[in-house]
Amino acid sequence: MKQHAPSYERNKDAILAVLHEILPASGTVLEIGSGTGQHAAHFAPRLPHLVWQPTDLLQNLPSIRAWREEANASNLREPVELDLHARCWPVKHVDAVVCINTIHIVAWEAVVNLVAGVGRLLAPGGVFYVYGAYRYGTRPLEPSNEEFDRWLKARDPRSGVRDFEAVDALARDAGLALTGDRPMPANNRSIWWTKAEGSNRV
Repeated sequence: MKQHAPSYERNKDAILAVLHEILPASGTVLEIGSGTGQHAAHFAPRLPHLVWQPTDLLQNLPSIRAWREEANASNLREPVELDLHARCWPVKHVDAVVCINTIHIVAWEAVVNLVAGVGRLLAPGGVFYVYGAYRYGTRPLEPSNEEFDRWLKARDPRSGVRDFEAVDALARDAGLALTGDRPMPANNRSIWWTKAEGSNRV
């Protein structure tokens, strides 16, 4: 039942180091696009001060559940279904949102809904963290990411390496301010935004 993503072993500790730095001292973290469930099972025991809520499409929940059972971490919740094309989400309030290797996989309409949803449910001062490959208007895309973009679009024309500026514009419209943008292994990025205090988007 457990699925395995090869990229997990390459990025888990690098991502965890950033999360240790930027996530709040307490509260609930919503992981959007938990995939196989490996990240949730790795992060939750190492972030015991936080409640970790994994989510994904219904067909991915069995693998997430299997990894959760193996991790046996009291702060790792049962995974729940979250479809980025749906207006209603299974959670109403969280203190941080983590989204790893998802934005380039889903259609752009789902990215728009994702960021708008984060703006609705994230607590003021909360962090929205994303990890993956991004294209920047100020510099050429790395050859490895050009190849990755072609592979993504061959697999699904609606997917692809996203323009950072376009995603940042969505975040600003949702009441989020860019807080950090850090290079990561294999030409990936860690990017995070903070919801403005007093912001209450609907």
